[in-house]
Amino acid sequence: MNPRPLASRIALVTGASSGIGAATALALAAAGASVALVARRADRLDELAARVRAAGGEALVLPADLLDEHEAQRVVREAEAHYGRLDILVNNAGVMYLEPIETADLGRWRRMLELNVLSLIASTQAALPGMRARHGGHVVNVASTAGRQANPGAGGYSATKWGVVGFSESLRREVCKDNIRVSVIEPGVVATELREHIAHAPTQQAINNWAEGMRQLQGADVANAILFCVSQPEHVNINEILMRPTDQER
Repeated sequence: MNPRPLASRIALVTGASSGIGAATALALAAAGASVALVARRADRLDELAARVRAAGGEALVLPADLLDEHEAQRVVREAEAHYGRLDILVNNAGVMYLEPIETADLGRWRRMLELNVLSLIASTQAALPGMRARHGGHVVNVASTAGRQANPGAGGYSATKWGVVGFSESLRREVCKDNIRVSVIEPGVVATELREHIAHAPTQQAINNWAEGMRQLQGADVANAILFCVSQPEHVNINEILMRPTDQER
């Protein structure tokens, strides 16, 4: 087995300052890819880049607030300008605001829709021309089991993740003849900072209690699934990976 299946490949990972994004950047770099790291927290990105470089990898730090669609497109252009190409785009940035629909803060949900869906679309738009010109590339979108099963209190979040799943399939069908692959990853409960974003205290407490009762997925588990997708031969496209902790029933 090739220990560096992504040697000479260029990858960009959004939401790279923690959790799934950081783990994915480390996994792709260990497999040989040069990685562009995108998130708001520049200090976290600098720390991650230092870890990548200490292990012999190459990293580019691109701080950005992806709520701005122009920023989502800028980082793709800057990665391409720096490395000369972009082979792998991992759209991982997102937030999870859970609260009852009747009393939901629509401003908060608007930000969630813009980050979870629109920024993902914007970065994908920016990456497609180069991928088409090179007749190859891979877009990986991180969704959730919430894009498969909608639960009370998760109406807005599920809407965003169903949107990611639907967008990913439409994208796949538009670009498959250009040798561009599209994968969507749908994790269940993952031990990350995501639940810290929940402002509705009763909902946050309930989901934390539920999650703490199981052996949660780790960021590295999801990163390994992403690495599996992007390490396949060009004629193989892993369209979807749905993954849950063994202990998670729903």
